[in-house]
Amino acid sequence: MLGLAFAMGTPPAGGGGGQSTIMNLVPLVFMFAIFYFLLIRPQQKKAKEHRALLDSLKKGDQVITAAGIHGKVTALDENVVTLEIAPGVNIKISKGYIASLKKQE
Repeated sequence: MLGLAFAMGTPPAGGGGGQSTIMNLVPLVFMFAIFYFLLIRPQQKKAKEHRALLDSLKKGDQVITAAGIHGKVTALDENVVTLEIAPGVNIKISKGYIASLKKQE
């Protein structure tokens, strides 16, 4: 049984495991740091930029929706945007589905 405990990497029941416990946490901290800088932080930055885009929308802006529909903003409510996608054709969409502003040509 004692041989099995050594094979599994558990320290003997006499102490001396304090440093190995800290050394076991180092890779976890390192992995969290990698996930934070490669995944979490860029996603938060992009979400912040999208919120700023939605807050800056105004009547007359040319926008592209998440579905790829191009249109001109004709009316704004708190959560609903009315787009003119063709002369006389207006649609209402949720404000969160505005993906970007169309570049002026």
